[in-house]
Amino acid sequence: MFTKTINWMKGVMVKLGLVQKIKDVSDIKKIPITDKTYKEIEKWQQIYKGYFSEWHDVFYHTVASGQQKRRMASLNMAKVLSEEMAKIIFNEKCEINISDTDTSTFIHDVLQDNNFYKQFQRYLEYSFAMGGMVVKPYVDDDKIKLSYVKADSFIPISWNSQGIYEGVFTNVTVEGKKTYTLLEWHLWEDDVYVIRNELYVSENVNELGKKVLLSTLYDDLEDEVPIENARRSLFVYIYPNIANNIDLTSPLGVPIYANALDTLESLDIAFDSFKREFKLGKRRIIVPENMVNTVLDRRNNTMRRFFDENDEVYEAMGGDMDDNKIHDSTVGLRVTEHVDGINALLNLLSMQTGFSSGTFTFNGQSVKTATEVISQDSKTFRTKQTHEVVVGEALKQLVEIIIDLGEMYELFERPAGGYDVTIGFDDSIAEDAASEMNKQIQLVGAELTSKVRAIMKVHKVPEKEAIKILREIREENNRSSPEHDEIVKEVSLFGQKE
Repeated sequence: MFTKTINWMKGVMVKLGLVQKIKDVSDIKKIPITDKTYKEIEKWQQIYKGYFSEWHDVFYHTVASGQQKRRMASLNMAKVLSEEMAKIIFNEKCEINISDTDTSTFIHDVLQDNNFYKQFQRYLEYSFAMGGMVVKPYVDDDKIKLSYVKADSFIPISWNSQGIYEGVFTNVTVEGKKTYTLLEWHLWEDDVYVIRNELYVSENVNELGKKVLLSTLYDDLEDEVPIENARRSLFVYIYPNIANNIDLTSPLGVPIYANALDTLESLDIAFDSFKREFKLGKRRIIVPENMVNTVLDRRNNTMRRFFDENDEVYEAMGGDMDDNKIHDSTVGLRVTEHVDGINALLNLLSMQTGFSSGTFTFNGQSVKTATEVISQDSKTFRTKQTHEVVVGEALKQLVEIIIDLGEMYELFERPAGGYDVTIGFDDSIAEDAASEMNKQIQLVGAELTSKVRAIMKVHKVPEKEAIKILREIREENNRSSPEHDEIVKEVSLFGQKE
């Protein structure tokens, strides 16, 4: 058995020019995307990781050693931006509500088994950082699993106004000098959903290589898996809700900072200068050369120096100095100027990426984030709601795919009466739960909303679930003499059938 080292695609597409290589060797289906898109993804990924050579490699000259290279210090705001946006949109308080009890139990068991809330938030951050990601459910040992794929490991093939419905997933495995590339195609052929697998091997990292048997590396992987009763594609593509102004014809997304790269670079330049200010601006005292030379101490006939030779504060200067005087050439540190400049750039960055001005502040030690409580009228909250449109729809699609797989593999039976799915995002950063509850109570009291609508708002549940909650409340309060007629009248107003 080979020892396998699996590397999910981290820039391999760019290094191989993999999109073009696939076009050259595979005739399964035409790929409309070019490698140019993935060069951008590779750049975004490097910026997100905190090191982009074009920015962070600084060349300088010294008298003794000539040209030198150092790495620029970085605030890594690309990471901060992506992490903060992911946290305020999706966290453990987000609720996936399903009106049918059995369906809800089945879905939440699958999500819990896959550690969904933790994993999804992490990959949502990658999505904001690199322009997109994919969730791909599959069945293994009679259990539904969730696979997460970053932007650099997915190539779209076909799409329409509803989104991407065909694509190819790439996975690279390195064994010694050989590089194996697995291509997993998800296609529709005459209303049949087909998954095709191809394996290529090469000893040259710049080539995709030749096609080999899947059994070379994967014992239980089939060349082709047709799924005749599939209702939809078995993957969900999630992206930031931002128009792609880099490639107007591409279905792929762009990171939230795609149009703020100049500002990110300027921030790193300013922060690097701030850090070096303390090194370059340290105290310097210029003394006459003769004062640092060794001289004979006639008292004990030994050679000695007037100054500590290891003290870096002193700099010796030859020539005629004014009456052999000592000069303090220390320049004042420009701390305030640097902090003010960095904060000005942070405000600009906030505006460019959908955050409110003042969200990020630099205090000379670290960047502070002020997203604990935000106004519903703020830019941050409006941006959050914008991204929630895409994320919410993707989560609903994910629920549908899980149910489809449950049916296909006889793990679950779809309810005959149907079900509703609603996503309750965490808005606690912009509103107080008690305040919202009091507001709904006042609206109900003033007959400006119904109890069902109020329950839907407070509990973030669909209408059927709210009606069920209202019925339970009435039954508990009126067990001895239930006001059945009133309940039926209010419930029937919303179309509930007894």
